[in-house]
Amino acid sequence: MRTCLFLALALAVTPSIASAQCFDLAEVNAETAEGQLLQHIGQESDEAAKLQRLENFAAQHPTHEAAGWVYEQLQAAYIKSNSHDKALEIAEKILKLAPGCAEAAHQALKAAEGKKDPDLVLAWSGRTSEIALQVANAPKPADEDEVETWKNRADWARQVNIYTEYSLYAMSLQTTDPQKKIALVEALEKRNASSEYLPKAYPQLFLAYRQAGDNEKAIALAEKVLATDQSDVDMLVVVASDYLAKKKEPDKVHAYAAKAVELAAAQPVPEGVAEDAWKKRREGLMGAAHFISGSLYYTQSRWAQADAQLRRALPFLDNQEMKAEALYYLGFANYKLEKGQEAANYFRQCAAIKSRFQAAAARDLRGVRAEFTGIK
Repeated sequence: MRTCLFLALALAVTPSIASAQCFDLAEVNAETAEGQLLQHIGQESDEAAKLQRLENFAAQHPTHEAAGWVYEQLQAAYIKSNSHDKALEIAEKILKLAPGCAEAAHQALKAAEGKKDPDLVLAWSGRTSEIALQVANAPKPADEDEVETWKNRADWARQVNIYTEYSLYAMSLQTTDPQKKIALVEALEKRNASSEYLPKAYPQLFLAYRQAGDNEKAIALAEKVLATDQSDVDMLVVVASDYLAKKKEPDKVHAYAAKAVELAAAQPVPEGVAEDAWKKRREGLMGAAHFISGSLYYTQSRWAQADAQLRRALPFLDNQEMKAEALYYLGFANYKLEKGQEAANYFRQCAAIKSRFQAAAARDLRGVRAEFTGIK
């Protein structure tokens, strides 16, 4: 006597998983030991007991024709219980039986995310994308009765592929290791240069390049982003500073610095950040932007503009070398503007700071005193 055992009766699964399963269980022979175990699985209402029966079947009958179906039920149970390592292990067994099983790879990716392991997310994101695209690009079946199912699976696979992009982006936000962050976002860019997640990921990649000491890549990325989107204060300041040092794109230096000041001044305190810390960071960015623009105006001999920008920068400059430079430029600009006392004041402050400008400031202070009368 043969007893039919249908999948819908055997184990309750979510519709998204059921629609993408790679193995069916049409019927089993309840007269065999394997069939009896499968029947018990279908009848078991206790989740823990059902899981134990599934694991027993997988261990005792790994070559049975129902093994693939059992593996899928195990993976779903492991994902539900956050047994990430077991879910990953069972995914390999499913993919060995069915290399094109996108759902098994998709669930493995979720397990990798659950472990918060950037290396595993990177690996499973790639594997899942590759398999999902194979499903999405499968040829249309000749049998019209199969076309609707083919369309549904292709649509589902395309959504899975998009999810693999999201997984890279999300993991890049969570990892603090700049090299791993770089690997994740670069993989996202390579997979889909038009991904909706790339604009959100680029600031992370930019900072990771900076942390890793790869300023060349950071500048190149920032230039690409700023060509269409000038909303990142850090990118604006870094590129403006780079252009100033390289004596290139002077108009962009002033424009980027002005935009950085505008954005920094308007930025609210981010959630989870102390107000004092945010105020210090914001003022640091504003000071750097004013200093960059003022320094360029100084080299352009535009003394009034240099004076205005550097005065705004001065209260925010904590770096003593930068502060000394700003003071020297202010002294010289005011000398050129024939403001002898103000020039002397700035030169005096600069001369009091140990820096590469100290000797020149002391010399020029003596010159101002000699040239202007009544200097204090």
